This record gives sequence, structure tokens and C-alpha cells, in this order.
Amino acid sequence: MVQRLSAAGIGAPQVLQAMVTVERHRFVDTGLVNQAYEDTSLPIGLGQTISKPSIVARMADLLLGAEIVSTAGSLGRVLEIGTGCGYQAAVLSLLAREVYSIERLRGLHDKARSNLRPLRLPNVHLLFGDGMAGFSKGAPYAAIVSAAGGSALPAAWCEQLAVGGRLVAPFARADGQQVLLVVDKTAHGLKQTVLEPVHFVPLKSGVA
Repeated sequence: MVQRLSAAGIGAPQVLQAMVTVERHRFVDTGLVNQAYEDTSLPIGLGQTISKPSIVARMADLLLGAEIVSTAGSLGRVLEIGTGCGYQAAVLSLLAREVYSIERLRGLHDKARSNLRPLRLPNVHLLFGDGMAGFSKGAPYAAIVSAAGGSALPAAWCEQLAVGGRLVAPFARADGQQVLLVVDKTAHGLKQTVLEPVHFVPLKSGVA
């Protein structure tokens, strides 16, 4: 799996090492374990999916390109929107000093807690709540990453991002096509860069 990621252009060695270290089969249902290391998204219940390894690695690689990282060498505090089964949070835990991960679906929040407990990751904080509101108590964040996409960026995310920080999220264009959006927060405002087409679950507000 990691050889495929490297061949696909994932260049940060710490991302490749994190993808080697975190065992994806721990985060998928037992009936899907034989597909755990294929580059495909898999159902995790409640209409949600675990992202492809390639997209998890791609987003982590992009986060490490933030201005705030290039000066420090690693990520500081990260906010993840959409914990899902906990896989991406585990990967981020090896790249960042602190990870705050928020999930709006109680069933998935509990599943992620169960999945992550054996790994004993002291720098991962799982939160149950509305991801569109972010988590102001942990702000400012060096990086924010979302596993769900909407047609507008929540203002809370932009406010909670540190100057020099980077936000990576899927974004739904007017034609309905989702693209990967990178937002860099500079002293002069927000700089947006649109990247390749992606397919994520829709961003929703509230909890369930």
C-alpha cells in the first residue's frame, strides 16, 4: 500500500511512515478486513465511509506543506472534522503534537473511541459535537482537515485557523462536483487553491 502511495507522489517521509505504522485493518469491519489495504473507501456504518488510504495520505501531505509547519518541521495542534472510525486521527497523531477530532454521529464517535483505545494515543482528543462549529477551546490550529464537504466553508473553521496555518477540505462547486480545497491563512487574509476532484460524504450540521 505504501509503495503505491510513494509512486503516486506522496513525498513526505513522515506521512509514508505514519501510513506504515497505523494498521488500517483495525478500523474496518471484520467482514472487510481482506480489503483493508486496497486503495478504496469502505463502509463503516451510518452511511459513512473510511477514506481511501491515498486520500488520507494526500491530505496529510498537503497539511505538512503549511507555512507554519515549514518553520517548525512538524504540525502543532490539528482539528479534524469528521472522526469517522478514527483512522485518520490515528495517522495525524504521528504527525502532530495534538489532534482534536470531532464527530457529529454518536455511533461513530463511540466506534472511533473503541478503535483507538488499544493504541493508547495520548495526543488524540475525541469530541462529540457539530463539526461545522469547530472547537474554539483548542484554537488556534496549525491545520484543519475535513472528511466531509459542503458548498461553503464554515466561518468558524477560518476563524480558528492560525495565521500561517492550512485548511484542507473537500468543497462542492456550483455544478455539484467536489474538489479538494486548500486554504492558507496569511497575515493578509485567506488564499484558496483548488486541486483535484474528490468524492466525500456531504458536510452536515447538528448531531445525531
